[in-house]
Amino acid sequence: MEGTDPVNKKLAAALSGGAVLVLALSGCSSDDGNEKLDGWAKQVCDAVQPQAKKIEAANAAIQKQTSDSSTPAEVQKTDAQAFQDMSDAYKAIGAAVDKAGPPDVENGEQKQQDAVKELNGISSSYAGLKKQVDELDTKDQAKFAEGLKGIATELDKLSQSGNDALKTLEEGEVGQAMSRQESCQNVNASPSAAQG
Repeated sequence: MEGTDPVNKKLAAALSGGAVLVLALSGCSSDDGNEKLDGWAKQVCDAVQPQAKKIEAANAAIQKQTSDSSTPAEVQKTDAQAFQDMSDAYKAIGAAVDKAGPPDVENGEQKQQDAVKELNGISSSYAGLKKQVDELDTKDQAKFAEGLKGIATELDKLSQSGNDALKTLEEGEVGQAMSRQESCQNVNASPSAAQG
């Protein structure tokens, strides 16, 4: 019996790293509230939650596809859709952070702009990966595997580099305000830990 291509597994592993990005949107809880900041955090968290679910679902679809003995065409279709969904989700999160305006903290405007720029950049990267998947040759298993390997490598880089500005945005008071929001707490309880 033919085993699943290890390249697919690599893709799935790299993807898991990418999905962590949004799920990191929660800091340590603290009780000294700041109404203005809490309002900002609520707006962002409420917008992030459905997008985080979308990213989780896209991630799960790729994971599932890698555990089945799928054909290259099936893998291509699933991966392309997943990358499109992730691209849309990061774009929506970027728009939400943009719309919320700068958080009421020191250098809030700079932090906000950096995060929006980064989220939009991640969105573009996923759109680029979708294009690459679409162009893979599904008729030639070896070529397809080679192409997936390249995509997995890029995905890996994306998941490594993708969360610096987000981390900066979530430092200190902003992270504390976000951790007080129920919608961010729900996001942080990652469903991917459950065995499916």
